[in-house]
Amino acid sequence: MGKNHRMKNALPVLFLFLACAQPDNKAPNPAQVLASGTWTDLSHAFSDATLYWPNNKTGFHLDTLFNGTTPGGFYYSSYQFCAPEHGGTHLDAPIHFAAGRWTSDQIPVERMQGEAIVIDVSEKALKNRDYLVSQEDFSTWEAQHGKIADDIIVLLHTGYGQFYPDRLKYFGTEQKGEQAVAELHFPGLDPAAAEWLVKNRKIKAIGLDTPSIDYGQSKDFKSHQVLLDKNILVFENIARVDRLPVTGSYVVALPMKIEGGSGGPLRIVAWVGK
Repeated sequence: MGKNHRMKNALPVLFLFLACAQPDNKAPNPAQVLASGTWTDLSHAFSDATLYWPNNKTGFHLDTLFNGTTPGGFYYSSYQFCAPEHGGTHLDAPIHFAAGRWTSDQIPVERMQGEAIVIDVSEKALKNRDYLVSQEDFSTWEAQHGKIADDIIVLLHTGYGQFYPDRLKYFGTEQKGEQAVAELHFPGLDPAAAEWLVKNRKIKAIGLDTPSIDYGQSKDFKSHQVLLDKNILVFENIARVDRLPVTGSYVVALPMKIEGGSGGPLRIVAWVGK
């Protein structure tokens, strides 16, 4: 049996264990469960250095409304920010590429959390900026760890997260503007592999450490179309995925709840039991 089967539903199993250990089978204390593991922040901070698609006219801006001592003698700070939906660590809501699908505020909370697996393609991707994660990569992973379980969150480790926020190393170009889009070179998911996933597996979401689930040279963003049409969430520009085990992590991905939004800034974290 693959390791992902052994680790599947790690949190429910821990809760069940604790429940059995409690007098009169009382419900376990969630704090006890979570204290038994460690958290990893998979999000890049938002700042002037945050990377956005080259043709975005604006990036992240934080303006100071007040920072200092008030007339009343106490310290107070307050800011306002402005940013596009898609940039930095962020969510692609299904409506982004699929008419009639979920907007950011319509996504059920349970779809934004769950068991996660990591598929490491970094050795191949770092040798080829235009690498496409293939069905073979998924089959190779399953041969070692067992079939990808239902309702799993898939995280792709390409190795490019280490370059963020170096625009040249991460995007493949330092240029900005519409003309720079044609110069983008970074790995992504092969549309054929996306088709295989939606037809043969039942995943909740997929994320990766590059600017887009489609590779930089994509013209039709087909992987976006395929995944989002099935209400499969996409997380882009995730950080530190290399710190997670292949199986056994539990991911919570909570984006800004923008009414009618096609995506938004994302705080995504992963819990790993000891």
